Formats: sequence, C-alpha cells, structure tokens
Amino acid sequence: MTWEYFGFSLVRSSSNTTNKDSVINNPADISVIVIYFVVVLAVGIWAMVRTNRSTVGGFFLAGRSMVWWPIGASLFASNIGSGHFVGLAGTGAAGGIATGGFEWNALIVVIILGWLFVPIYIKAGVVTMPEYLKKRFGGQRIRIYLSVLSLFLYIFTKISADMFSGAIFIKQALDLNIYVAVILLLLITALYTVTGGLAAVIYTDTLQTIIMVIGSFILMGFAFNKVGGYDNFQDLYMNATPTVVANVSAECYTPRPDSFHIFRDPVSGDLPWPGLIFGLTIQAGWYWCTDQVIVQRCLSAKNMSHVKAGCILCGYLKLLPMFLMVMPGMISRVLYTDEVACVVPELCKDVCDTEVGCTNIAYPKMVLNLMPNGLRGLMLSVMLASLMSSLTSIFNSASTLFTMDIYARIRRKASEKELMIAGRLFILVLIGISIAWIPIVQTAQSGQLFDYIQSVTSYLAPPIAAVFTLAIFCKRVNEQGAFYGLLIGLAIGLSRMITEFAYGTGSCVQPSNCPDIICGVHYLYFGLILFGVSLIVVLGISLMTKPIDDKHLYRLCWSLRNSQEERIDLEADDKIEEPDNSMDMDEPEAEPSCWRKAYNCFCGFEEKKAPKLTKEQEAELKKLMTDTTEQPLWRNVVNANAIILLTVCVFFHGFFG
Repeated sequence: MTWEYFGFSLVRSSSNTTNKDSVINNPADISVIVIYFVVVLAVGIWAMVRTNRSTVGGFFLAGRSMVWWPIGASLFASNIGSGHFVGLAGTGAAGGIATGGFEWNALIVVIILGWLFVPIYIKAGVVTMPEYLKKRFGGQRIRIYLSVLSLFLYIFTKISADMFSGAIFIKQALDLNIYVAVILLLLITALYTVTGGLAAVIYTDTLQTIIMVIGSFILMGFAFNKVGGYDNFQDLYMNATPTVVANVSAECYTPRPDSFHIFRDPVSGDLPWPGLIFGLTIQAGWYWCTDQVIVQRCLSAKNMSHVKAGCILCGYLKLLPMFLMVMPGMISRVLYTDEVACVVPELCKDVCDTEVGCTNIAYPKMVLNLMPNGLRGLMLSVMLASLMSSLTSIFNSASTLFTMDIYARIRRKASEKELMIAGRLFILVLIGISIAWIPIVQTAQSGQLFDYIQSVTSYLAPPIAAVFTLAIFCKRVNEQGAFYGLLIGLAIGLSRMITEFAYGTGSCVQPSNCPDIICGVHYLYFGLILFGVSLIVVLGISLMTKPIDDKHLYRLCWSLRNSQEERIDLEADDKIEEPDNSMDMDEPEAEPSCWRKAYNCFCGFEEKKAPKLTKEQEAELKKLMTDTTEQPLWRNVVNANAIILLTVCVFFHGFFG
C-alpha cells in the first residue's frame, strides 16, 4: 500500500465504498494474520504440554503455579475484549473522555481484590465463587442461584458484546460473511481452551496482551500525528460537527462542553460524578472481586505476593485504555466527522446499517484508513486477539462453574476424568449457543449494546456484590438473609431492566417513552440504590434469624481469617468419596491403542492411574493450597507499590477531572 491512505477522503457517500477499498486482501496483511495465529496456537500447545491438566486443580487453576506477570497480563486481557475497542472508542467519539473513568476506577478495586478478597478465597480452599458461598452459608440454593445467574450473564452479556463488536470490525475490515468469520474464530478459540485448560488460556492471554498494547500504541501514534498533537486535538474535537444535520436539535450533534472532563454534573451529566465514583465502584467490585473469570486467575498464583503483584500490574495496564481506545475514538470523529458523528437516521443507515448513530465504527475506520499494509494486519490481529482472549476466559470459567457447581451436584459419584470431560463438552455447548446468538446480535446493532452491558450489570450485579461484601466482612450474616437479599435485589433489578428493554433506550433524535419514575434514575445511581437496599435486606433478615456458630466460619470471614482451629463445614461436600480399593490386587493393564494414546494426550489425561494419596499427604497438599503466608521483603515491596498505584490513580483523576 502507498502512503496516500493518510490523505484518505474525510467524507464518503457510502460505507460500501470504504469496505471495497479497505478489504484486507494484500500479502503483507494476510501474512501477519497467519503468523499471528500460528504463534498463538504454538504457545497454547507449549502450555498444554508443560502443565498438569489431568486433574481438576491443574485444568481449572493451572496447578497453582502461575507467577505475577502472566496473572497481571491475563487479568487485563480477560477484561479488555473487542467490546472495549469498539465500545470505548465509540462512546468516546460520542461523549468525550468520561467513559475512560470506567477503566480508571479499576485501579482502586484491583487493590481491594488482591489485599482483602483473594486471601479469604485461598484460605477457604475454593475453586469457584458459588463454592465459597456454600462453605460460608451452607445450603445449596445460593450456590445454584449464583451459578445459573453467572452463566446467563456470561452468555447474554459478555459473549454477545464481544461477538457484536468483533462482528462490526470483521465486517468493516474483511467483507467476510459474519457467520463464517465468527464460527472460524470460535472454533480456533475453543481448540486450545478445550485442550489446554487455564494454563494455556493464561499464557496465550499474556502473548495477546503484548500484541494488543503494541498495536494500539502504533495506531494512537498515527492518530495523534494526524491531528497535530493533544492541544490541537482538543480544539478540533470540540468543532467536529457533521455537515448534514437536517432539522435535528443542535445538542444531538455538537460535542458536549464537558467532553474533556471525567467528573460531570451530578444531575444533568451523561455520567454523573457521584455515580462514577460510588455507583461504578459497586459494579467494579462485583466484576473484579467476585466474578469467576477474574478471581480464577488470582487463585492460580504461586503465593499471595504473586497475587498482589499481578493485581498491581493489571492496575497499571488499566491506565492505558483512555489513551489507546477512548482518545483515538474521539480523533476518529475529528477525521471522519460525517460518518462517525452522523445524526440524520437515513444517512446513518447508509453508512453503518443502523439509524441511531455510527459511533461504533470509530475504531475500525481508523484502523482501515490510517494504517499501512502489514500494520493493518497487525491491528486486525489485535482485534482477533482481544475477542479470542475474552472468549477463552469466559469459556474456561463458565465450564468450571458448570462442572463444579451444577454437574458435580447431579452426578455425585462422578470421577475426576468424567468431570473434566463434562467441562470440555460444556464448552462446545456454549459455542453452539454463541453461534445461535449471532442473528440476535446482528439485529441488535442499534449502537446501544455496549451501554446495555453497563446498565444490565447495574441491574443484576449489586445484590451479588452486597452478599459477598457482607459474607467476608460481617460474620453475623446468615444463609436466610443472603438468599432473600439476593432474591429481592434480583426482583428490583429485573423490574427496571425489563421495563427499559420494553420501551427501548431511544436516542437523542428519537427519545424513549419510558416513564421517568422508572428510567429517569441514571443506571449508576440505580446500582447504588439497589446495593443499599440489598445490604439492608440481608442484614435485617440475618439479625432476625439464628446466627452461624464460629466453628463453621473459621478462615471464611475477615475477623476469623487467621484462626487455626479445624473448621466444621455446615454441610459435607457434595462429592462422595470413591470406595477404597487398596485391598484389590494390581492387575496388569492392557497397552492402550494408538487412538487412545492420541486422545489422552489431546485432553491431558494421564495414561496411568494417579497414585492414591495417604491421609497425611492429602492434609499436607490441602495446607499448601490454602497457604497465604508471604516473605516480609516481598510483602513490603507489593504494599509500597500498591500505595504508588493509588497515588497515580488520584493524580490521573485530578488531572483529567
């Protein structure tokens, strides 16, 4: 490609022309994409061969052997999907830098995760979050409730958001049939999730994080160079209004006066500052501190110092999306104003097949129009990387939830091997649902899906966040309080969510008819109110009912975290011990066939039976897996770094506030 791409026409009559000129069909781009996929699969296979995948702990928790830097990179990569590239850039193009506050809020919450929540989870000796709640409260209903709700949230929010945004990019870039592209991606993604377990996911996440950050930095450099630096960019953005506006109100197409401020008016702001500080922290607390995808990565760490260091690394990486995604999205509005900022429904339909606006194409458009050959292929690889890393994380964590919390309950005598096969088959079921979801995602291209994800989280997550917070920090809370708190919170959240879906969120040009008493409260404020109501209900019902004895709570809540007494579980574990066959005579086993050997190698099963551990060995192994001790030197190092990270967080909020 020649460098005339930098002089690309700013106004196009139709997006079809752009697609035709910008399809990635040159040798340089195709070579980069092929090399990328080969390297990713090679890393997955390497992880598959070198880690122990033949046990539940090995497949789902990477054998508790991970060090801090892959954990930090994997936390970041699991969180940043293609939904962030398309969604953050699109929201930035529409409303300015405030959406970057969603990312910076995580700097505080990852410290809470590493210092307060993970030590309790490790001491409790759990693999999944519902399993923790079962140990803490007893009974099955909370565990089942949370497992099923989490699986629904994974399928209908996380997977759909990533598929939707990946679809926008692939369609803009490759002109491929969306079904072919997404099915191909899902199959490659599933291949190394099904075979490699969590270790393969963490190592490939690390590789993809590096690719994402490098590719995004390159595009950011091209973008700022194009607009002549930061100061010039501010002036150009504030004047980026489309030429064709018909009789649409000026407030619908003029950039907001507070576009370059994170903290906005508490009443009239699109992201009010009290909601951004307090309401968002509740959402983030649910996502970072109680969500299976994130916590599972921390539980795979060698020791607590590695957990904390990984959280700090993730915090620093979370500073980047503002500069790598939000601001380039805003620059896209400057460069391609008539397309990205279109307001006339008929014109928008022509540009991006949706009438409410085309800000979602901001990032893909920059990639296709600004990057030279080869680098354009690298950026497509970045988008594929982010899509795949999010999907792999979700597939692995969803299969863990299903296997440990649902399947193991139905099949109480299931062997370790059967549990692992069930987990892998469930990933294939998830893929089937994902592919069936594509037509729904396509019809939902209203430009509102990313906002829906944020608001849906505000309607469903606060009761879960309230229960986990009280479970860890208030030992007086019991099962009845937690369960009814979750149920009442869910009912309130669903009433708002269903009403909003029924009326639609509308747009500036065509506002929604939803009654103000229901939809007038900003979703971040609603999340804050719902969290408060859930806390009151859980505490109120708990105080009216019988407390749980301390002997059941040792090492399950903060005040009893260091107790050495033996904990008596409220209920015995679901899994029934296999009968002791130690008296059986060892019979020589037949040599497995070539097909059986290949199958065992692919799925990570040992060909020989694992040696049976004695009671003492099992106790020692359990002690090792629940150990949270740290060397004083490294504890001080990570604590000092945490203080530095919080200082950096306050500085950035103050500077851009």
